[in-house]
Amino acid sequence: SRPILDMSYSRHFLDFQGSSIPSSMKKLVVTKLSQNFREAVTLQQDSPVPLPADGDLLVRNRFVGINASDINYSAGRYDASVKPPFDIGFEGVGEVVALGLSASADYTVGQAVAYVKAGSFAEYTIVPAKQAVPLPSVKPEFLTLMVSGATAYLSLKELGDLSEGKKVLVTAAAGGTGQFAVQLAKKAKCHVIGTCSSDQKGGFLKSIGCDHTINYKTENVESVLRKDYPEGVDVVYESVGGKMFDLALNALAIKGRLIVIGFITGYQSPTGLQPIKAEFLPAKLLKKSASVRGFFLNHYLSDYKMALQHLLKMYERGDLVCEVDFGDMSPEGKFTGLESVFRAVDYMYMGKNIGKIVVELPHSVSSKL
Repeated sequence: SRPILDMSYSRHFLDFQGSSIPSSMKKLVVTKLSQNFREAVTLQQDSPVPLPADGDLLVRNRFVGINASDINYSAGRYDASVKPPFDIGFEGVGEVVALGLSASADYTVGQAVAYVKAGSFAEYTIVPAKQAVPLPSVKPEFLTLMVSGATAYLSLKELGDLSEGKKVLVTAAAGGTGQFAVQLAKKAKCHVIGTCSSDQKGGFLKSIGCDHTINYKTENVESVLRKDYPEGVDVVYESVGGKMFDLALNALAIKGRLIVIGFITGYQSPTGLQPIKAEFLPAKLLKKSASVRGFFLNHYLSDYKMALQHLLKMYERGDLVCEVDFGDMSPEGKFTGLESVFRAVDYMYMGKNIGKIVVELPHSVSSKL
């Protein structure tokens, strides 16, 4: 049996209200590889609650984040060697309810933490203490920074070469990561253009500093860009793919940079891709001395903690809006409980969200945090 430190003040890892950690829990598991999330993923009702090893924390999840790439993960696109069943969900915020001996050097029972690790779609998740991020409190806003905020910050810092007066186009600008790309580009004194799918989203984008919003449902994005930015845009933060990628590529200025952080339009297709006019890519890049760069957060983990600390300070100073969408406006209401993760994924792919989609995992015991 793995050792769990019995700390006198935790009373055998009782939580704050004095109810013990259960022996079983609910969690989501990928049981079949499919780009259809509902087909791929099963809600298991009675999985054993894992025990933390020496350097681990057992975190009771209170909020978990939905990411477009959840579908790529459940389709087996990230690591072909991993076979079902496997746990899913990339990020969570909650409190430490038990921990191993070494982990107790830096953490205590009841402490609020956030983490990025596969397996967050569960009531409890084991998190290595060195991967956890201590938080002042359990708030869903902190969750928005873990993957979405860090992706925007690091991709623009490493690949964007932003400076005052540059024109930056953000596609899906009102989404989980787009909201940060808009704000960070504005902090760099750039002129920011954001595409979105509704006037309500356009209003949100203006409220966080977007200079020019384009509703692609009612406006022709290509025509608007050609008319208003005849010299092109310097940087594109692109997460849509397909036709939007082609359009963004055509809109690049001389020496323009297109940063690909995703291509959500294709994720639900069998190949995970939407067709692009790739045969024209070399000629278009050459003609403009332009570049296309991909960004995948896992390749920048050496800078991750620095990025997150910077973003947390910005949020705490009031310099960053962290918009959370709990699905209150969705047909069946707020995303509450692991069973609502399926609805939350659908909601994202319908393009309904403003900000980061977060699911709340309520507990029968109300926490004092």
